[in-house]
Amino acid sequence: MKIRFPSHKNRTLIFKYHHSEKTILRTVQCCAPTFDLKGKSVAVIGLGKSGRAATKLALARGASVIAIDQNENLSLLEVYVMIPLMHLCFNHGSPNILSLMHLNGGNTSWVQLDPLFEKHGHLKTILGHFDTKLLKDADMVVVSPGVPLESHGLSFLLQSGKRVLSELDFAAEILPRSIKILAVTGTNGKSTVATFSGQMLSHLGIEVFVGGNLGTPLSEAAIQCLTRPSPKPVFQVAVVEVSSYQLEVPNKHFCPSVAVVLNLTSDHLERHKTMKNYAITKCRLLSHMTNSKLGILPFGNKLLNEAMEELVNEVNLAWIGAFPGVKVDMEEKVASLRVPAIGVVSELKLGALNVMGTHNYYNAAVAALSVLGLDMGIDTEAISSTIEKLRVPPHRMEIVHKDSYGVTWIDDSKATNVEATYTGLLGLKEQKSVILLGGLAKVSNSQESNGFEQLVEPLKYHRCVITFGFSGPLIQKTLSDNGLSIPCFEAANLEDAVNCARSVARYGDAVVLSPGCASFDEFKNFEHRGKVFQELVFSSE
Repeated sequence: MKIRFPSHKNRTLIFKYHHSEKTILRTVQCCAPTFDLKGKSVAVIGLGKSGRAATKLALARGASVIAIDQNENLSLLEVYVMIPLMHLCFNHGSPNILSLMHLNGGNTSWVQLDPLFEKHGHLKTILGHFDTKLLKDADMVVVSPGVPLESHGLSFLLQSGKRVLSELDFAAEILPRSIKILAVTGTNGKSTVATFSGQMLSHLGIEVFVGGNLGTPLSEAAIQCLTRPSPKPVFQVAVVEVSSYQLEVPNKHFCPSVAVVLNLTSDHLERHKTMKNYAITKCRLLSHMTNSKLGILPFGNKLLNEAMEELVNEVNLAWIGAFPGVKVDMEEKVASLRVPAIGVVSELKLGALNVMGTHNYYNAAVAALSVLGLDMGIDTEAISSTIEKLRVPPHRMEIVHKDSYGVTWIDDSKATNVEATYTGLLGLKEQKSVILLGGLAKVSNSQESNGFEQLVEPLKYHRCVITFGFSGPLIQKTLSDNGLSIPCFEAANLEDAVNCARSVARYGDAVVLSPGCASFDEFKNFEHRGKVFQELVFSSE
């Protein structure tokens, strides 16, 4: 079947339907400004946000793409919906919109084609079971962060010399070398430090991309650079939040000017198996940096220190909590930044910071050191002018509302593990609070405890605890068995927990959702949980 756009020349589409494979093959004229992958085949496995962006980028680079995901319920990338027997015709007023009319029912639905899927190369989507020979036959395999290397023979392909890349590395390969990369990883706090760094740069007039694991995949930034008509890069700096999943495939092209590993605590062990593996994976962020670059690590973390010893490259190291590096005087609210190797010796006043949680003073200080490490001609005085403008990303100690009863409601739904909740509680010692804990606790078979016993000490400063969700009873028992000194109430779900909090909170208190758990017992993800919490907060106002 051939379809010609009525008002757009040289745009011919060829559709071939293969119902048994649930695929559609489409051929279109390529019109990207660079075709470094022309004549090459790229298999993208995993079609979440990162996989979709990598698919777009591969098409923009002129490749033929096989886009694969085991989830049969996803929409085909070519047209966003599964198309059985149907009639296709174009709306003449909008040639990028298809009218899809099922012959057996006459129902019509409208689908907006993504321009970057619609314009470029060859694209074939395969959903559900697939033949792994497709990966072997491809010239390159791009792996989304949600796909473990143990699946689909990916580890074997990597060891055999096949070009297997992470979405991050695939994007970095095509980014202009003039763009400096500031990369942030760590078990907790990476979204906030990345956001603060981006805000500092933006407030100082630097063109900056902020994304990666945080929101927009790096492949989207690469596409913007490819499609820009001017030779001048879209961005001067890319601030990239990096998860350990994105580092499982060793990177070759992703080489930050500044790399930050904020911390390392027990998490994601269902994927990494051991803390040693987890530490090694995190430190891959620094594996291609040279001594002209800056690496920032937490002082005194044995696992990270051992992982760093395995790296053969030399890099300027700075420490969080020691010198050379950054230390924060919490009483004076002043950060001391001392890394003589890169010419940084200064003090940064943080008193103007207007966010909840004392841990965010360290987040701001680390962000400041990271920006200084980029060597962009920015000094501490310039950064100090941005401190009062910094805002946390959504669901990270986010002040939602101060109600008519004098109660402040705080959304820290991103606290999906005990360590994140612990850090948040330490930052709230001076704010009497009702703490909401619950969801689906992260407990592996190798762990003797669920970790909530470590919250007993910081909880003593607060009004009470309310547990909720699947792991609520387990959390309540753990706290009680370990000497919790404040009242603890049990609620069935988040809505009941919010209602209970309203009844016990007093004037001047805060109600803090800092669950210490995954959200999947009741919600799609932590963002969904945070959004529902915010809706519940306003529902009775």
